[in-house]
Amino acid sequence: MEDYHQPAKRMRSDSPSIAPFNGEGVDLSLLEAVEKSAQNGGVEVLDVRALKKLVLAFERRLRDNLEARMKYPDQPEKFADSEVELHEEIERLRILAGAPELYPELLALSTVPSLVGLLGHDNPDIAVDVVSLLMDLTDEDVIGEDDDNEEPVRALVDALLENNALELLVQNLARLSEADPDEAAAIHSTLSTIENLIEVKPAVAELVCERTKLLRWLLGRIKVREFDANKQYASEILAILLQNNPANQKRLGQINGVDAVLQAVAVYKSRDPNTEDEEEMLENLFDCLCCLLMPMENKERFLKSEGVELMIIIMKQKKSAYGSAIRALDFAMTKYSPACERFVDVLGLKTAFAAFMGGILRGSRRDRLLSKFVENEFEKIDRLMELYMRYSDRVKSETQRLDALELDDLEIDEEELYNRKLEAGLYTLQLIAVILGHLWSSDHPRIRERIELLLKQNRLTKNDVGEILQEYHDNIGDLDGPEEKERAQAKIQKFISAL
Repeated sequence: MEDYHQPAKRMRSDSPSIAPFNGEGVDLSLLEAVEKSAQNGGVEVLDVRALKKLVLAFERRLRDNLEARMKYPDQPEKFADSEVELHEEIERLRILAGAPELYPELLALSTVPSLVGLLGHDNPDIAVDVVSLLMDLTDEDVIGEDDDNEEPVRALVDALLENNALELLVQNLARLSEADPDEAAAIHSTLSTIENLIEVKPAVAELVCERTKLLRWLLGRIKVREFDANKQYASEILAILLQNNPANQKRLGQINGVDAVLQAVAVYKSRDPNTEDEEEMLENLFDCLCCLLMPMENKERFLKSEGVELMIIIMKQKKSAYGSAIRALDFAMTKYSPACERFVDVLGLKTAFAAFMGGILRGSRRDRLLSKFVENEFEKIDRLMELYMRYSDRVKSETQRLDALELDDLEIDEEELYNRKLEAGLYTLQLIAVILGHLWSSDHPRIRERIELLLKQNRLTKNDVGEILQEYHDNIGDLDGPEEKERAQAKIQKFISAL
């Protein structure tokens, strides 16, 4: 097919076209298709009989086009008219999005294989038409609030998967050029279609990465320095694919995904996004990075790619990515001591404490950490106690509010009660108590004296902190396995005993 000379692009103004690529999500072309159908004396009432007429007309135009192409493979002018007619029939099928109850009949007529096959049509314009059609047929608005529409849409999605729609959609991405506005819009529509399929059937998130090279395409797209709507959407789709999906997180890590996402983030190490859309894209990229940092092997890749150093640079610049960089470091260092050691070695404590408060001393990592709490007359311990009191008051207020309610009438059990307290700030309070427990267990006499003084000033005792730690200890889950639970509980119990 490399020798095929594509005819000049048809004028889209004479026929229903895909929506202008303006990023606003407003697609008027479906309405235009309905209006033109009515003007041409087309379908007025969409029922099974009308559906069969639409499908028959589409299959006839498809057959005519295939025959013309086979008969005159080197004479585009001979099949150009049949291509325009095929385009028009595909556009007419878009009105089916308003009647999902007819999808089972559409499947029974074996229309899906014909449509999916057109994703590989020699004329990219035809493939663009089909992408736009599939996007409409699988849009979340098709289901709406009517539960009866869920099953027909799910059946359509299953049929698309059975006919290799995922593979063909991704293959089609490779031949689309964003220099052409229509094809740029088709890329956006392709990503939208994939998102629709995931919405209807979440397992598609793993299937599309298993069967296609979508992850590689998305990585290449986010690495482009210039911002546009497709780069934003690529970052969003990548975040969706990685969320709560260890298999995809590992796949992306294996194809140098950690380094690629770091490169995309590095663009903003010393500047802020220019628009709200660009800011949303940057948040998507950090969501991707945090998801990637869940598997242990990706934490190692993050360390080798100097991700710790990049996050510290971003924090020092105090741009809009400041908080996201802290979050990424949190994921990187959780249960991975090499990242913690690197953070201390590259003087990350100085930057971190600047964030906490809003000249590292020499010595071991532990001594250097403790010295930060001692310097400037224990200002960081003072700040820690301020936060402890703030969140303690919030939790007490919520506890009193809940105690005043008739919980039996509200059907709130102990677990729900605990979750309500967590939402009110208990988890933050527990983390502060853990830090205080760490500091007390250090056996540093001056630090202990300061903590005792502050507790006394706030009419608290070490037992109050111990009670918060005990509640935290008792509610540690076993998500990471029973051994990890025992290890975590043993550490907290050590703090409780020290207090």
